[in-house]
Amino acid sequence: MQFLLRVMLATALVNLAPAVAATPKNAVASPALQKEFNDFIEKFRAALRTNDSAAVASMTRLPFMNDSGIRAAAQFRAKTYPTSFTAKNRACIQRGKAFYDRDQENNDYYSVFCGQLIFVFTRTPAGFLFTDVGVND
Repeated sequence: MQFLLRVMLATALVNLAPAVAATPKNAVASPALQKEFNDFIEKFRAALRTNDSAAVASMTRLPFMNDSGIRAAAQFRAKTYPTSFTAKNRACIQRGKAFYDRDQENNDYYSVFCGQLIFVFTRTPAGFLFTDVGVND
């Protein structure tokens, strides 16, 4: 019985090894991509400094988080901005470090962690946009 368990464990480890080896360790943005994001986040942070919800909405992918109830800038400003962009979160995004990564579809994105929330900025064909806010678990 123990022999069979060892064989099963060894087989599982051998099958898992290629998946672990294929996982990138630390994604690094190219200098051009980093510059593109830096230009975007500078404008985004300026909008947050002045509490300009219209400017933030213009830098957001709509419908926001694929929610049909937030498909227009006015809906984003009414439903999302007041709860996600509190004074505390605006200050955090302004001073917070952005972390680069790539998702499963190979999209470039940056995340800023603010307490229990993560703000995500994804590179789209239109350039970087605010695309998601989620729970930091």
